[in-house]
Amino acid sequence: MQKKALITGITGQDGSYLAELLLENGYEVHGIVRRVAVENQEYRLARIDHLQNKITLHPASLESLSSLMHVFYEVQPDECYHLAAQSFVAESFKDEYSVILTNVTGTHHVLTALKDEVPLCKFYFAGSSEMFGRVVETPQTEKTPFHPRSPYGISKVTGFDLTRYYREAHGIFACSGILFNHESPRRGLEFVTRKITNAVARIKQGLQSELRLGNTSACRGWGFAGDYVEAMWLMLQRAVPDDYVVATGATHSVQEFVESAFCEVGLDWRLYVVADESFKRPADVEFLCGDASYAEKTLGWKPKVGFRELVSMMINADLRRYQKKIEP
Repeated sequence: MQKKALITGITGQDGSYLAELLLENGYEVHGIVRRVAVENQEYRLARIDHLQNKITLHPASLESLSSLMHVFYEVQPDECYHLAAQSFVAESFKDEYSVILTNVTGTHHVLTALKDEVPLCKFYFAGSSEMFGRVVETPQTEKTPFHPRSPYGISKVTGFDLTRYYREAHGIFACSGILFNHESPRRGLEFVTRKITNAVARIKQGLQSELRLGNTSACRGWGFAGDYVEAMWLMLQRAVPDDYVVATGATHSVQEFVESAFCEVGLDWRLYVVADESFKRPADVEFLCGDASYAEKTLGWKPKVGFRELVSMMINADLRRYQKKIEP
């Protein structure tokens, strides 16, 4: 019998790659979107435009429990992947209330709707390496204590705790993936990796003269989003629910990302990059490096795309995008 999957955040980077993976594995794929996305499809559904005749979209809001309960009742999914969130860390310092409402209350609503309408449905929660914050050990594993340093990180720790609570108190098959930074050509322009590759492409095409950045010494274990969604899926194929760190195990600084991106187009980064204090966060996380050995051992998961390949993939996708706009 064909499995049904329900994805919150299907219009985002991870949601679009996950939808592709599930379709390849024979799933009937459903996604929750805000009503405004349905009304403005060209802009808001761009990442899944190529999938629209293969998936079913349902208008609902994470802030509305009744709308979520209606979708769960109607779809009766076998698996639910909760990816929707306010996920831009820097913005979370400016609007703590919205972050908590969307990421905490929204997660609670999804879990409640699942428990009440489809209690046998398997649940995946998208955690984040930002939960570790001020790290007490390196590399970080499933046993490393959390010390978040942003409203976003705090909201994700709370979502993680809610997921564990529903697993232990209500018997829900609920897993959390503690995903370290993962990027792709579909990453939003507000994220530093895509900000860099987009700017480099524009500079190469003569459309921009400089790239302004804040803290370039911060280190992250950047991986490819297409690899990471496979780990999400594998978690829900297990017989017993658990929590997993998903990471490459290799860490690179923002500065290394900058240098690699400019090198890809044959430019000297020192001629274009400008330090801008206004982009620095009130409480930054300097170094994150995940150990995914438990996921490798239990799920058989390994990242396939390396750092240099990821940078090349992103910069070349942005170059093609601007070349199409420029060429007649």
